[in-house]
Amino acid sequence: MFQTGIPSFDQLLGGGIPRRQSLIVAGNPGCGKTILCSQIAFLAAARGVPVVLATVTSEPHDKLMEALSGFAFFQRELLGEKLFLVSAYASLKKGAKEARETLLRTVRERGAKMLFIDGLRSIRDLWQDEAMLREFLYELGIGLAAMDCIGLFTTEYSLEKLMSLPEATTVDGIVSLWVNAQGGRRLRRMEVVKLRGRPHLPGDHLMRIAAGGMEIIPRLEVRVPVDDGPAPPRTRAGFGLPEFDHLMGGGLPTLSTTLLAGSMGIGKTLLAAHFAAEGARRGERTLFVSFFEPPAQLLARAQRIGLDVREALASGVLTLLHQPPSEQEADALVDRILREVARLGIQRLIIDGLTDLELSIADPTRRRSFLAAFSMHLRMAGVTSLFTKEVPKIAGTELDFSDTPIAILGENLLLLRYVELRGRIHRVMSILKMRDSQSDGDLREFEINDTGIRVLAPMRSATGLLTGLARPLGTSLGGEDR
Repeated sequence: MFQTGIPSFDQLLGGGIPRRQSLIVAGNPGCGKTILCSQIAFLAAARGVPVVLATVTSEPHDKLMEALSGFAFFQRELLGEKLFLVSAYASLKKGAKEARETLLRTVRERGAKMLFIDGLRSIRDLWQDEAMLREFLYELGIGLAAMDCIGLFTTEYSLEKLMSLPEATTVDGIVSLWVNAQGGRRLRRMEVVKLRGRPHLPGDHLMRIAAGGMEIIPRLEVRVPVDDGPAPPRTRAGFGLPEFDHLMGGGLPTLSTTLLAGSMGIGKTLLAAHFAAEGARRGERTLFVSFFEPPAQLLARAQRIGLDVREALASGVLTLLHQPPSEQEADALVDRILREVARLGIQRLIIDGLTDLELSIADPTRRRSFLAAFSMHLRMAGVTSLFTKEVPKIAGTELDFSDTPIAILGENLLLLRYVELRGRIHRVMSILKMRDSQSDGDLREFEINDTGIRVLAPMRSATGLLTGLARPLGTSLGGEDR
């Protein structure tokens, strides 16, 4: 197996490029084909593997090297030592046999284990002969295999066009690159369409051009770990609010996924902050991811209700991560979060702003499977997770979570809501769902003051509380006589 030096690309390929095989990287101009293959070539040369890079146009090599020189993988000192540049243009003008012999001779003389030809379409345009191109690729592949050398070729065709050409059947593997337009976003994608004899990862995957070269982030859904371990322990992750934790039998079941839904400004972030602070107090490594507020603003809000977490932050038991979604794709956002979870050994995770994460999933049909995979990754990593989500209506009869996949997939669903009664707005909380665990079904009024969140007595004095438009029964509400 030939390692490309890009671990995520090797993961897509099922471990790397199989020995003695030839691979075409296809895509329209500007997709990143030359950058990807050049990166593989330079990384191989840096490991001491001889590589031949052949250009097929009359342009000087200096132009290509100048375009690549801004990337971290570029090492000029490798040129002529382990990475050998050759122009095949003159021999290509003579014919297929001359070009093939020139390339194979160069590979043999240099002891190369990889031949990178940049631009098969230029060869097609030069020859205008299907049979000649087919024979050239077929016999070149045989010659490379005999010398235990892989072939890596680029072509400026879309996948649909390539599949109708003889190149598609002549090579062992095909990798397609393209750019998707999503509103104002342009998202680069990669798919391993064909790879002979290898169980590669199916479907399309996110790709980015960064300072280090091409970055590939495999789709989360195809990387779900196998859950064959023992059942999770029946322990609880509390909020540090005795009355609220009591409703849940001591807190959220560990290793579970919870949706905390609520109206705008009702206190979702503050309740999530209590969950984070309690985890830190217990010595559980906690990560709080915010899509809205930067760390300084979160700290200020926590301090206003008596939550001082500065010591927990200094010790590293609590980490705040501000992750503005901007135009990033969900795969990139979640990849960063999961890397932080693994690096820090996180036990509690708070995602404050699920709506932004959902909207960053460019394909709406992926949202359910994506969030299910995210939840599974977290549970397998030993994480108890809490997601907050804003409910659009402040008060009213409509209460619909059908467009929120995590509400269906998550084990627990907590609701915070405003209730209007006798001309006054009240805050109420309830536990709508807690999987495989007993919970108290009472509706509780709560208040937010300088000491934090305080949960009040059960609310049994009115009906229609969950609709937000309550009807009094004539007794008391929240411990107050009416």
